[in-house]
Amino acid sequence: MARDVQITFDCADPAALAAFWAEALGYRVQGPPPGFTSWDEALDAMGVPAERRNDASAVVDPEGTGPRLFFQRVPEGKQAKNRVHLDVRAAPGLDGADRMAALEAEADRLVALGARRVERHEPAPPLGAGHIVMTDPEGNEFCLD
Repeated sequence: MARDVQITFDCADPAALAAFWAEALGYRVQGPPPGFTSWDEALDAMGVPAERRNDASAVVDPEGTGPRLFFQRVPEGKQAKNRVHLDVRAAPGLDGADRMAALEAEADRLVALGARRVERHEPAPPLGAGHIVMTDPEGNEFCLD
């Protein structure tokens, strides 16, 4: 039986990181529970104090096919390289110069949103199509593939 998957990020600022990834992936910040018109209204009803309202956030695929991304506040900062990372498929079906141009354009867009470019890997046929290593605003590595 296939399972749904949620990808969880430990972070310092769940709302900001959720906003970055929503924009990066074409996702949206998950809306409040049914019966509430806003998260503030829902969190008021749940008795969550103001200082705890950025403890978590989530983004979802508006078409319902991609995994939910969940962001949770943790006290410690990032310590080392990620053992798991996302590959953002920014140039499906393209190769060579067209692929790298599409990846460069996406890298520029994401840098404007707060990402950082780490390094470019040139195409190395037959198996290496080329990719760009990036980090999100909190330093989590991901690849534009």
